Amino acid sequence: MPTFSFTRTVPLPLDEAWRRLTAWPRHADAVPLTRIEVLTPAPTRTGTRFVARTGIGPLAFDDVMEVTLWRPPTADEPGLCRLEKRGRVVRGWAEIEVGPGPGGRSRVVWREELRVRFLPRAFDGVLRRTARVMFGRAVNHLLRRA
Repeated sequence: MPTFSFTRTVPLPLDEAWRRLTAWPRHADAVPLTRIEVLTPAPTRTGTRFVARTGIGPLAFDDVMEVTLWRPPTADEPGLCRLEKRGRVVRGWAEIEVGPGPGGRSRVVWREELRVRFLPRAFDGVLRRTARVMFGRAVNHLLRRA
């Protein structure tokens, strides 16, 4: 069960950074070979469910997620979204925190615990490093594009 985190500081207002990171269908543009289907009606809130289908044909898998904490940022408090991963292959959780950064910028902290079914613990280090790079690139992409 590797856990990883990373931080980004971006020249965006809090609400815009939050919007870019929590518009779930946009994640498909940031992760190759992935489609996102939101299973519950908008707007996003606690209980929102969506699935990320990654891969091609029989080599694809579903990453089923549910929002278990939804607290958009305010002037007084950073935003926090917690996702529980409940798929057959991918399990764990992710947290997206968006708060004020230096010079009117936004500070994003991404934390995640990732478990991949059938992957032995001996691969935790490789999974941690690979996931950190992959999710870091996806977050960079999401934050750069309106």
